This record gives sequence, structure tokens and C-alpha cells, in this order.
Amino acid sequence: MEYENDIPLHLNKIIKMASIKIITRPLKNNKLRLVLQVYEKGITRHEKLDKLFIYEKPTNRIEKNHNSETMALANSILAKRILEAQSNSYNMHTGFKSQGSFLDYFKKLVKERRGSLGNHGNWQSAYKHLLEFVDGKDVKFCDCNDEFLKQFKKFLIEEKITKSETRLSNNSALSYFNKVKAALNQAHNEQIIIDNPGRRVKGIKQEEVQREYLLHEELKVLSTTDCEVPLLKTAFLFSCITGLRWSDINKLKWSEIVYSDLEKQWKIHFKQKKTKNMQYHPISDEAYNMLGECTNKEERVFKGLKYSAWNNHKLAEWVWKDAGIKKKITFHCARHTYATLLISSGGDIYTISNLLGHQNLKTTQIYTKIINIKKNETVSLIPPISI
Repeated sequence: MEYENDIPLHLNKIIKMASIKIITRPLKNNKLRLVLQVYEKGITRHEKLDKLFIYEKPTNRIEKNHNSETMALANSILAKRILEAQSNSYNMHTGFKSQGSFLDYFKKLVKERRGSLGNHGNWQSAYKHLLEFVDGKDVKFCDCNDEFLKQFKKFLIEEKITKSETRLSNNSALSYFNKVKAALNQAHNEQIIIDNPGRRVKGIKQEEVQREYLLHEELKVLSTTDCEVPLLKTAFLFSCITGLRWSDINKLKWSEIVYSDLEKQWKIHFKQKKTKNMQYHPISDEAYNMLGECTNKEERVFKGLKYSAWNNHKLAEWVWKDAGIKKKITFHCARHTYATLLISSGGDIYTISNLLGHQNLKTTQIYTKIINIKKNETVSLIPPISI
């Protein structure tokens, strides 16, 4: 292969067309630093090639081999930069997009999710773990290769220690890892990166978790047990018999609750905060009567209800201490309760999935492992053995 200034001639032709080339800068001890020079529209930019250097006058086989291997690597980087320039990934003000900060980009995505409380919290936590993984150092898009993702996955599964001196749960690690892959997917869609390693690196396998829920008789106990925060009690029980998420209950307005004369049925017409899908959700008369009188159609139904650690504590205290139900209940358990009540009452899985607003039937089928009427009926067929 023919070379000109240690660069293949065929590549030199492309370099001149793209106005991109490798130059050298003198260092001490017979060394030259390799620098990428980009010239376009009268503007010259320089980019260090990850501290790559060659020997100006190699004196032995080791130094000659070093020069050969280093130039091969430099040419590989150069070819990638040229490809980026040809695919409009270069901006005269910001340089090559792949040289931009992935951490800054990820932080921007976190901020964009502020409107969704739970989702924003997960993205924020993923960012903190990512920052810890790189030890606070900046990470460029071009650094996010297969090995980077594999090492981050290993960090989440094997190395990260929580404040309680335990490993991250498998599903927490899965959630955080998926956020990083989602960010790379978006960067690829926005043509910031040409290659997306997230498509090749396998994710973390999800583990089934125990879904806590309340039995019908336990709900009846709660309905007659006073709670220190009466509004929280009403909202929780309303969720138990309607299946609405916290986010949808918290923003629910009186104007979204309508009565269908044709169906003789109360319904909630609302857009799910999580999925952004419209839901036309029938509710029972009992659920509607829990809400009291409407004073202003544009007001929130549960005006004054706020998400806080204190409210979470009061909910758990009401269930465990006041009602004597020894289960670790969070507000989301109300949704589990709704699903299991419908299944145990004989509701079909497709209708239940629709009522829950699930986009995938597999999500709803998880509840059939908790409550399976056919299994119960089949087990009862075993004749007694007179023990």
C-alpha cells in the first residue's frame, strides 16, 4: 500500500475532499503527538486523538511497531470522522457530534421527564449511577461502545453498593441500564451517533417480583378504619376499586367524570399520564359516591393530595398499625388490588387488560399467576385421603 506522510494514498484523497487530516505536534523525548485537524468554511479546528503519539525518529523495532500500530488506530479514527462529516454529523460550532458529552445529553433527557414524577425519578437515579460509574469524568458519545455498556452493566449488577450496604435489586439495575440504552437509541435516531452499541449488548433479565395486594375482606376493614390523612384514605380506596394510578388520581378533575345516560354508567374520560393514551374508564356507583359533592368542574377531585415520603409513611402506618393488616402496602398496591379483585371475580383477561390501560397483555397476565380460579378449582378436585 502506498503512503504519504504515513497515511494511505487512497485515504489522503478522501481527507483532502473532506478537509480533514492528521497532523503532528512536537513533544519531548523524540515524540510527536497526533492531532486531528478539520478545516471547513475558513475555520480550523483541532482535536487531540486520545493522547496518541508516535516516535519522530524510531530507533528500534519496538518503536517502529509502536508507530505502525498507533497510525493504524489514528487512521481508523480519521476514517470514522470522515464518515461522520459525510453523514452530516459535523457541526462547525460544536464539532463532531460524537465528540459531544453523553453525560450532558443524558442530563438533558432527565430534565425533559420532569413532568412524570416516577419516570423522572428513575432517570435521575440512572444518571447518578452513571456519574458514579465514570467517577465524575465526562463521557463522550464515541466512548459509549460495547465495552462501555458491558462494564456499566457489570457495575450495576456486581459492584454498586446502596446506602443500606446491599447490592442493587435486579430490577433496579435493569431499569437504570435500560435508561442508558434508551438514551443511546435516541441519540442514534437523532443521528448524533452512527453506530448504536445498545442494539448489540444484551440487557439485564427481569426477575419476577412479589406484587402485594389486599383481599376483599381487608379492604372492608380499611374502609371502617380511620386514617390520620382522610384524603389519602379516600384516594387509596378509590384507586383500589377503579385501578387508577397515583399520577392519574392526583391530576383527576371533576370535568373528567361523566355520566352516560345511554349506558347508565359513571365513567372517567382521561389521558393516562404514563402512556399518554386516552382512557374511557367505567367506575362503579360506590366509587363515584366516595368522591362527595362537586363544587367546581375545573378543580381537582382530590385537591390537596400530594406525593411525599410522609404520606407514604402514613399510608403504611394506617394499613399495618391502625387496621392490623400485616402487609407492606404502597399506593401502587391499590392497582394490584384492583386487578386481583377483577380476576378473582371471574373477569376475562382481555377486558381487565383494557381497564388497566396495559399496552401489552403479558403485563396483565402476571396477575393470573397470583389469582388463578381454574387452578383453585382443579386443586379442589383432589379427593380427601382421610388424614
